[in-house]
Amino acid sequence: MSEAIESNPADEREPAGASNDADPPAQPGAEPAVTEAGGFPRWLRQLAQYLPVCSQFVVEGNIRDVHLVRSADGLLLQPVVNCLWELLRERGCEGLIIHDRVSGVRVFPHDRRQVLDKLGLRPGRQKGNPFAALQQQLEDVTAYREFCCAYVIDYASRLVADPNHLEEAEYDFFAACQKLADTTHELRRPDGDRLVFNPIVWLVDQSNDLPAWFVVANDRIRTIVADMPDQQARLAVAGRLARDLPGVDAMSDEDRSNAAAVFASLTEGLTVRAMMQIRSMARSQDLPFAQIADAIRAYRVGIADNPWRQSYLYEKIRSGDREITSSVKGQDRAVQQTLDILKRSVTGLTAAQASSSGNKPRGILFFAGPTGVGKTELAKAVTRLLFGDEQACVRFDMSEFSSEHSDARLIGAPPGYVGHDAGGELVNAVRQRPFSVVLFDEIEKAHPRILDKFLQMLDDGRLTDGRGDTVYFSETVIIFTSNLGMYVRDDHGEPVLNVSQNDDYEEVSRKIHKAIGDHFRFQLQRPELLNRIGDNIVVFDFIRKELAHLIMNKMLGNVIARVQDEHHVTLTIGEQPRAILAEQCLSDLTHGGRGIGNRLETVLINPLARALFDLEPQAGQTIEIERLSEEDGAFKVALA
Repeated sequence: MSEAIESNPADEREPAGASNDADPPAQPGAEPAVTEAGGFPRWLRQLAQYLPVCSQFVVEGNIRDVHLVRSADGLLLQPVVNCLWELLRERGCEGLIIHDRVSGVRVFPHDRRQVLDKLGLRPGRQKGNPFAALQQQLEDVTAYREFCCAYVIDYASRLVADPNHLEEAEYDFFAACQKLADTTHELRRPDGDRLVFNPIVWLVDQSNDLPAWFVVANDRIRTIVADMPDQQARLAVAGRLARDLPGVDAMSDEDRSNAAAVFASLTEGLTVRAMMQIRSMARSQDLPFAQIADAIRAYRVGIADNPWRQSYLYEKIRSGDREITSSVKGQDRAVQQTLDILKRSVTGLTAAQASSSGNKPRGILFFAGPTGVGKTELAKAVTRLLFGDEQACVRFDMSEFSSEHSDARLIGAPPGYVGHDAGGELVNAVRQRPFSVVLFDEIEKAHPRILDKFLQMLDDGRLTDGRGDTVYFSETVIIFTSNLGMYVRDDHGEPVLNVSQNDDYEEVSRKIHKAIGDHFRFQLQRPELLNRIGDNIVVFDFIRKELAHLIMNKMLGNVIARVQDEHHVTLTIGEQPRAILAEQCLSDLTHGGRGIGNRLETVLINPLARALFDLEPQAGQTIEIERLSEEDGAFKVALA
């Protein structure tokens, strides 16, 4: 493929000059699938099918891409206009007259100037009312009988500002075009492969860029979708683009074929033009073809550096158990399971059992278990471990998404609604920080339809926002937290306790796993979401009595440090207050560490605040909480 096409694939060029890359693609077996039915892509074959019966065509979708087409010069990558020319030339077309709002009229190929001369047209923009001039040209072309030609209206999406609120001249123009489609007669007999009509082709981004009444329910106007390249097309393109990448000559045929397959698989949903840009990025970074996945990742997320490949991250995760357990107490098995998943992420083995992991997130974790046992804290600790900054955790409290339409906050409002051009909180956050932890806290409180949005994110690693932009989650770690399984409903529909502190960890884990499975399968009727989470459910244990003392002592240390920071006073706590605190804060561990903290606030922090307020201690002073007592339902501290 020539560099001329590669540098600007949207420009129309002469077929012979479009590419000198006519030999077969590198990927075996790709060419026959791409070149079947005369060597045209599917959308162009569909257009050919309707040429004998339709006089106008609306081509929408992937119209700014290049497509594989078999021409007289071999298998070439061609812009849409070139593709149309290759098809119509076989049916006797003398040339394409092309119009767009900016440049006016031109002819393609460039050496067919006689087509304009015979029709009395001059290249460039016409004076006067542009719609009246365009209407007259369309009428002249469709009625011309001396030779076959076609009229292509390029950038037709920019003809009018709002197709639903047309000005009078705009409305008259489209009404005339609609009548022209209905009244155009066959100019030639439908024998052989020659054109029956001189067709009009509208190239639009999407069909609703034209008035709906013009496009819909008209048998003489056919809408054709130029779709994205399929797997076979991407395989063929990948093989061709690989030819001038570093290291490709030293690869075996099998390795080159495998690398092309990776290239094609990881570029699903991208255009051929994007694949060409990825190839250019790989060349600029001197990346060998065997590492094309790194160039694809950089193209998707917009960041060349890959933190997941850094050696320091391996060292941090290797010693991660010490760092995490300093902030998450008593959850050794949950921490170990989490670290195993992170090790799988940094070694690139996520979804390794599949033929291709595609663009799945680096890791998926579902933290389940009792409240207040450290699920959210572990998510924050994972963020600090991976990215060194807790701000890299994008957190969403899913209780705020309990209504069906609150998904607009995540991905943005649909087109036509207020704020659709602003995007959503989730997609905007990941677009700004593609390397991050995305935390969905208390996922069971979200509306079930919100959960449907996660299917594509977990499976394909991407979401499309209200503006139509795609955001990739391939470099993120997705964490869900949930209290599912703590309560289940009995035969009367009443919630009953499912697990208790008397159960050992294995029993807690078994019951919670079963309750989560039942919730997704039977209550939500979304087993597909559970299937995407897989075995990444991490169950947390209850806060046991011996661990509760450690948690309380750590919280007391935090209180002492806060008093030092705020008042420059050294605070100590005597034996009697500590005994009372243990009795008051550790008698009921149902609510875990958060419950200990809440009780500590009532029993100690509130009376301590009152005492300090009244005392107004001096900086450098040492104060001891000598006694803690309860009077008339309120706790009091005696300071010494």
